[in-house]
Amino acid sequence: MTLSEREVRAALLRATDHLAAPPHLLDDVRRGGQRRVWRRRAVLTSGLAVVAAASAGAVLRPRGGAEPEPLEPGSPLFAEPTRGDRAGDGAYLREVRRQWLAMDDPLPGMRGEPHVWWAGDTPAGPAAFVAQRGGTGAAVGWIEPTAGGPRVATVTPVNRPDSLEGVPQAILLGPDRDVLLVLDFGWPVEFSPSLGYSADGKVVRTFEPFAFTGGAGWRLVGRQVSDLTVALRRVWPVAPDQVYITNATVVLYPEPGDVRVPEQLDYVLPGAERLWAERERAFAHGGAALDPYQDSYGTHGENPDLPNVTVYGRTPDGRRLLALTLQLDDDPARVVVLAARGGTDYEVVAGGFVNWRSALPVSLRLAGGLGTLAVAPGSALHYRAAGEPGLRPAGRDAALLPPTAVEVRVTPRTGAAADVPLR
Repeated sequence: MTLSEREVRAALLRATDHLAAPPHLLDDVRRGGQRRVWRRRAVLTSGLAVVAAASAGAVLRPRGGAEPEPLEPGSPLFAEPTRGDRAGDGAYLREVRRQWLAMDDPLPGMRGEPHVWWAGDTPAGPAAFVAQRGGTGAAVGWIEPTAGGPRVATVTPVNRPDSLEGVPQAILLGPDRDVLLVLDFGWPVEFSPSLGYSADGKVVRTFEPFAFTGGAGWRLVGRQVSDLTVALRRVWPVAPDQVYITNATVVLYPEPGDVRVPEQLDYVLPGAERLWAERERAFAHGGAALDPYQDSYGTHGENPDLPNVTVYGRTPDGRRLLALTLQLDDDPARVVVLAARGGTDYEVVAGGFVNWRSALPVSLRLAGGLGTLAVAPGSALHYRAAGEPGLRPAGRDAALLPPTAVEVRVTPRTGAAADVPLR
């Protein structure tokens, strides 16, 4: 039996529900360059990556016992006593270790006793962060509060326990995932409560410092179920870097069996076939020109009920034209139009929002007098030029109209035609 992409994704999410991907995996995958990876922010690949990481070494078999083993000088995960306002709560720490040791071999080569790195109170209840040696690395994980008591929420493999690089730093707690808990790893962290957009579709975020006390800090962030509005970044001398929220996949997809992916609609405009061979289309991604339109610090899914549209064309001056749909959660979809000559970098020539309720969902006038991109899936297109009484045919689904076009007639397969003025 051949499984569909949706079924494979759903199965992976169910199988890895208690696991979490390394924090910077998303950006590493996104920078790989394939054209659709950046759209999904690789959230759906988290399960795949952890399965691969978990099968890379020998298998975790936790030993019994409730007391931590001696601390290891020089290791930031094992060198210091437990931090947090629950560090002296022996009963809670014993229950945390008991829950951790009761797991079913989540990772290879577990040995020694678990070390509670941090334990403290939050508005959602007491929580903890645990580390344990495994093979040549370590396993770390969050213990979250539930109505039935402490529960292991996530487990993440760490290849280098002598460093905090790659160690998950943040989690959302509570039934509404409205408590953001962040560990203090010694570097400044900034917090953004929400995501906005400029008129041309660029991402807009504001950040403020995140405060720590006793090894961690928390904030009430409002309900974060099915989508994530918040974002974290750590501040570096060169450029900020994302702080990944460990249970982002669970937040985005509370019911893994319901995972669906959007329909992909690809259009190659007449006259562009020689510029866009199949291989070039497969690897077109827009490059750094898309950075202002992406949420570099947040984590998102896509709205499966809205299609992803990609248009491959040719500008009047002979450059490649690439139009890409950007869709985050249930936010309005955006389209960015880019142009490039040969192997040069893309430049943005238009950006804006998609209106799927309109007869002409995409209507973007391109910079530099390149014309207007019009997209109406499933419809025939005709345009009227300034000073001309009649209509000229422009093909179906998508078209690059000349700068003189002032109106588009959209004729769907069923229903009445609509005349849409161009701005």
